Formats: sequence, structure tokens, C-alpha cells
Amino acid sequence: MSNEFTRFCKLAEVPPGGKKALRINDTWVLVCNTRERLLAVSGICSHQARPLFNGRVRNCKITCPVHGARFDLETGQALDLPATKPIPVYEVRVVDDWIEVCV
Repeated sequence: MSNEFTRFCKLAEVPPGGKKALRINDTWVLVCNTRERLLAVSGICSHQARPLFNGRVRNCKITCPVHGARFDLETGQALDLPATKPIPVYEVRVVDDWIEVCV
């Protein structure tokens, strides 16, 4: 993994309780603002490569809208079947009101 951060979006675009998915190079990244923290993970479910963007975020976990598998937004760990593999997590920071992600 590189140590280079990429601008993702303005901080105001991901308000508390919000989320936003964008492609950085060839990687779909999902940033969630939950529990007053920004967390960045893969925007794709590890089970069958379905988008996670429309999934429900609750208690620092996201639920795949297609299969119902849940993932921990802090660790990427798969918490429910049918997913058994974790999703990647990415370092995130805020610089000058911009969210930046290291993919």
C-alpha cells in the first residue's frame, strides 16, 4: 500500500450519518461518517463484488444491500454470512476541509 493520500471530496459532502462512494484510480472507495468519525473502506462487497453504497450503516458496521452480510467499518472484517472475506480498509484524514484517502 502506498503512503500517498488522494483528495476524495469536501468534508461537507459527507455529513454525520452520511456516506459517499468514489473511484480512486481503479478502486471503489466508500467513506462513511459514523459516530463522529470518518471511516474509509472498499465500496465493493467481498462476497460477490456488489456495491456497498446503498447499504445501511449502523454502529460502525455496513450491511450489504444485496446479500445482507455485514462488515466492520473499522477493521473490514466480515461479520455475517454469506461473506467470509474482509473488505479492505483505508486510512482517511481531513486537510483544509477536504477528505483524503490513502488507497
